[in-house]
Amino acid sequence: QVELVESGGGLVQPGGSLRLSCAASGGTFSTYAMGWFRQAPGKEREFVASISRRGGGTYYADSVKGRFTISRDNTENTVYLQMNSLEPEDTAVYYCAAGPMGYNNYAPTSGTQYSYWGQGTQVTVSS
Repeated sequence: QVELVESGGGLVQPGGSLRLSCAASGGTFSTYAMGWFRQAPGKEREFVASISRRGGGTYYADSVKGRFTISRDNTENTVYLQMNSLEPEDTAVYYCAAGPMGYNNYAPTSGTQYSYWGQGTQVTVSS
């Protein structure tokens, strides 16, 4: 059983930055692909970014490409999401997810391929 705990959310003005963290425990972190998803009020959960188990492959939703960066530290069992140039449309609850993955450079973009989820952290972009 893998436990994921997100942190780093908050209120930020448009154009600002935040860095989300997701700390994992209870499993072998380096065997999991990791993903970030978000859900805005009244909307379905959507993919944001994912990273392969060794960090060699990263994937982004078109809406965040060039603004967000996903990274991981396998020595700290933590995955990060650096969010720059934030827009009001980025307002959502952000969730991290972990999925066992046998490929070094692949990370799924579909939530159905992730087995474990965190409780989420709220990100609000507003002036």
